[in-house]
Amino acid sequence: MKKAIKSAKAPKAIGPYNQAVLCKGILFVSGQLPINQNSEIPLTVAQQTEQVLKNLGHVLDEAGYGYDDVVKTTCYLSDMDDFKEMNQVYGNYFKEVPPARATVAVRTLPLEVLVEIECIAIKPI
Repeated sequence: MKKAIKSAKAPKAIGPYNQAVLCKGILFVSGQLPINQNSEIPLTVAQQTEQVLKNLGHVLDEAGYGYDDVVKTTCYLSDMDDFKEMNQVYGNYFKEVPPARATVAVRTLPLEVLVEIECIAIKPI
C-alpha cells in the first residue's frame, strides 16, 4: 500500500504528483524546487541548492525520515558549470555516509530554476 506525503512547509506540487510517496518503508521524494515559504526563488545556485535541500528536509521530516535515511539522490542542474557550487552546499547535508547520486544537466527546469533534487530514503532495519 502506498501513502502520499505532503508537507505544508515545502512547496506544493505544481502538477499531478505528490511531494513524496511512501511504499513498503521506502520514501520516494519528488524533485524539490528552490521555492521558499514566501513563494520566492533565490538567485544563486548556492542559495537555490540550500532552499531545495531545506524543502527536501521538510518532506522527509513529514514522513518521519531524515537526511541520514537518504540512500539515493538525483540532482538536476540547468548548467553543469554550476556543479561545484551546488556540490559545496550539498555536502553540508550529507556528510557521514553520503547517498548514491547522479547529477545531470538538463536544458530547462520548471519555473526556470537552476537546480532541482529528488531522493529516495529508507529507514534502517
